[in-house]
This record gives sequence, C-alpha cells and structure tokens, in this order.
Amino acid sequence: MVKVRQDAWSHEDDLLLAETVLRHIREGSTQLNAFEEVGDALNRTAAACGFRWNAEVRQNYEKAVDLAKRQRKERKRAKNQTQTHSEKLPEQGESSKLPVTVESPSVQTTSETVNDSMLDGIIQQLETLKTQMRDQSDIDIIKTDNQQLREENDLLKEELQSLKAQYNSLQEDYQTFITIMDRARKMMILEDGQESPAFQMEKNGNLQQIAK
Repeated sequence: MVKVRQDAWSHEDDLLLAETVLRHIREGSTQLNAFEEVGDALNRTAAACGFRWNAEVRQNYEKAVDLAKRQRKERKRAKNQTQTHSEKLPEQGESSKLPVTVESPSVQTTSETVNDSMLDGIIQQLETLKTQMRDQSDIDIIKTDNQQLREENDLLKEELQSLKAQYNSLQEDYQTFITIMDRARKMMILEDGQESPAFQMEKNGNLQQIAK
C-alpha cells in the first residue's frame, strides 16, 4: 500500500514522533527505525517523518535527545558489566574448589535508578510541551475571536454612520414638506377671497400690520 498522506502535522503527531525517536535512541536502535515505526502509525513515509523530525521537532527536544543518549550509554555499560560478571563465574566442576562470592548489585541498582530518573524527566518535558502547545492554541483562538469582534464593530460603526446620514436627510425632507404645506395653506386662504395682510416697517425695525 502506497503512503500518500499530505495533511499537516498535528501536535499529537509531533509528540508521537518525539516519543518514538527518543525511545529508539534510548534502546540503542536507529532513528530510521523510529521514522519507519511512526510512518506505519501515521500512514506517512519514513522520509516524511525524518524531514519533520530534523526540520521542526528536533530543535524542541535537544536536551531530551542528549538525555536519551546518556541513557543508552548507561544501559550499554550495565549490559557489559553483566556479561563480564557472567564470564568470570566458575564452571560447574570448579564451583566446589572456589569460594562463593556474591557481587554487590549496587552498580545495576544505580543504573536502573538513573534510567528511571531520566525517563521521568523526559515524560515531564513532553507533558510541559504538550501543555504549552494547548495554551498557544487557546491564545490563537482568542486572537481570532478578537479580530472578528473588531471587524464586526467596524461594520456596525459604518451602519451607524449610514443611518445618521439617512436620518438627517429625512429631517431635511420633513422640513421641506412642512414649508410646502404651509405655503399651500396660505394660498388656499387667499383663494377663498381673503386679502393678504399688509405690513409696514417701523423705525425700530419691527413689522406693523396696516389696517385696511
């Protein structure tokens, strides 16, 4: 089956890639094996997983990679010490001639403690990074909502200005209508036979109606 997945990498995909690569490094395996394992899990090619690791993910896990490499050395050293101890054990026929000695398990215990401590540190770092990614996602959502609210506010301001202009236009039309109606009323009065009143200007500037 040909792998042709083209969608973007999610935070969960990156975490799976990081955890798998670190596990393979810690266990003495190769990164290529890790890329192939992740590719099978995500339906991606090993090359795509390797490119994602080197281009985007690795820079966030430099300390974790160094820690996994130290773990690998500790595991290898402990394994070599176990093999050396096994080679030094007497054969079955010689066991009765040699004194029985028991090697102290302090070296192996110390190695297991260091490995557990390193593993806890890696897990804690992964959890912290996951929380930071989730917080960043929430911040991006808030920024998007804030931008949408600003755009809606600008649209409402434009609508308000348009309504104000329409209101002012209606006010002017209303005043014009009142003036026309007033003139029509006066003309109707004159057509009924009433004479229009006459006025004269007094010295003080006031109009005075002249009696007829």
